[in-house]
Amino acid sequence: MASKKKETYAEAMARLEAIVSQIDNNELDVDQLADKIKEANTIIAFCKEKLTRAEQDVEKMLSDKTDCEE
Repeated sequence: MASKKKETYAEAMARLEAIVSQIDNNELDVDQLADKIKEANTIIAFCKEKLTRAEQDVEKMLSDKTDCEE
């Protein structure tokens, strides 16, 4: 079985932008719209988690740097 590549933030945002474009352009029927909204919610949660983790990492690095300088 092939391993699935982890999705990056940029890839997730591109998928989200594609969904928004489809919605804006009325390219989806009602059933597709419901599915795409669910997918968008999942992508948004993924992106929020990535951003939160990145923020925590930066804060930790800054804190560690400050601790080393004292």
